[in-house]
Amino acid sequence: MVGRMRGGAMEFEDRLATLPRVRGDLDDDGKERRTGTVWTATAHIITAVIGSGVLSLAWAMAQLGWVTGSVTLVLFAAITLYTCGLLADCYRVGDPVTGKRNYTYTEAVKSNLGGWYGWFCGFCQYANMFGTCIGYTITASISAAAINKSNCFHWHGHDADCSQNTSAYIIGFGVVQVIFSQLHNFHKLWWLSIIAAIMSFSYSTIAVGLSLAQIVSGPTGKTTMTGTQVGVDVDSAQKVWMTFQALGNVAFAYSYAIVLIEIQDTLRSPPAENRTMRRATMMGISTTTGFYMLCGCLGYAAFGNAASGNILTGFGFYEPFWLVDFANACIVVHLVGSFQLFSQPIFAAVEGAVAARYPGSTREYGVAGLNVFRLVWRTAFVAVMTLLAILMPFFNSILGILGSIAFWPLTVFFPVEMFIRQRQVPRFSTKWTALQSLSFVCFLVTVASCAASVQGVLDSLKTYVPFKTRL
Repeated sequence: MVGRMRGGAMEFEDRLATLPRVRGDLDDDGKERRTGTVWTATAHIITAVIGSGVLSLAWAMAQLGWVTGSVTLVLFAAITLYTCGLLADCYRVGDPVTGKRNYTYTEAVKSNLGGWYGWFCGFCQYANMFGTCIGYTITASISAAAINKSNCFHWHGHDADCSQNTSAYIIGFGVVQVIFSQLHNFHKLWWLSIIAAIMSFSYSTIAVGLSLAQIVSGPTGKTTMTGTQVGVDVDSAQKVWMTFQALGNVAFAYSYAIVLIEIQDTLRSPPAENRTMRRATMMGISTTTGFYMLCGCLGYAAFGNAASGNILTGFGFYEPFWLVDFANACIVVHLVGSFQLFSQPIFAAVEGAVAARYPGSTREYGVAGLNVFRLVWRTAFVAVMTLLAILMPFFNSILGILGSIAFWPLTVFFPVEMFIRQRQVPRFSTKWTALQSLSFVCFLVTVASCAASVQGVLDSLKTYVPFKTRL
């Protein structure tokens, strides 16, 4: 009896000794242990936020002017910071430490709101991710073409015909994305986001430095308190449309809430993921807003109401040509990472649904873990993005549409509604009224900027020839 008791005790101790190792390998949901920190989350945020949107801010300032433009940048930053804090609390249901995890934004909405909200959120999120991939493909190709154009201007003079066909560059970017898209999942992209964040700082700093140099050396463009002037720069209808389109461009520059839950799902715990995410959001938004103010204000001061839609490819800067080349190369590298940041959640959603219906589709072959379905589906996705980018190469209008689609529903509406449901805020109370007023005002901005951006695309289509777009 004693022998059996000792044997049983020893067996129990042996089994107990294995538990820390198992728990050390897995999180509370049985998945591979997450290792993300506030620094990796901040890198993801900067990668998602400082993207092609920063390049259009000088143009946006030119449409809005010193007063409205500066106030708009600060207001969008404040709204994003506040609502993303609300959204971070929705990663877990119930308790912020032990509650059930939501792996995607759509799951968070379904868990907290249910009903039609989940369908509407899924539509908005994936439509925006889809569109953002197109937008980043367009932007990266424009920057790649600008490198050759810059070299041409340097060697042949500023009056030379150095126009470039962007279609070839779009296809080249697509080929690169086919390769990177074969990475298995979002958790393995931390290193790509860190590289992309470094690239963001690099080209943003160069844009700020070149704008400052232009201001010091001159000549500078004409600036006004209200931006472009009716009867001088634009007519009254153009002023209205471009003002609303500029709001969409600013909204796009802050539209990172779309991947916040996915970023939060990479964080280790403890501490609680929502606490880490709030710190990362504060650091990320503060950093990017500083860059946005510098890029927008200095770019506007340098080129005035004639600021181009893309500050680094509109060729307000010709020299030093090698620095302009380097900045555009940084944009291309950065957008390689950003494309993956927005496409990986789409990959995960589709592959998860297929795996649930057809378990054999997840089978991997060889040491490299080749999965036939993943290879075919992801390659096809990138091919479609590439084709659509070739067919719709309208930089500012596309950014305005994407910003308007993402800003109100994903950055404001759902976080506000989930907060009201979680905290059971009484209907028509002061807090309820303030939150709903914020949501309604942002809705009006979204509708106006979307309409203006669609109008911009329609105007561009009047003179557009497919596959022959030149920068």
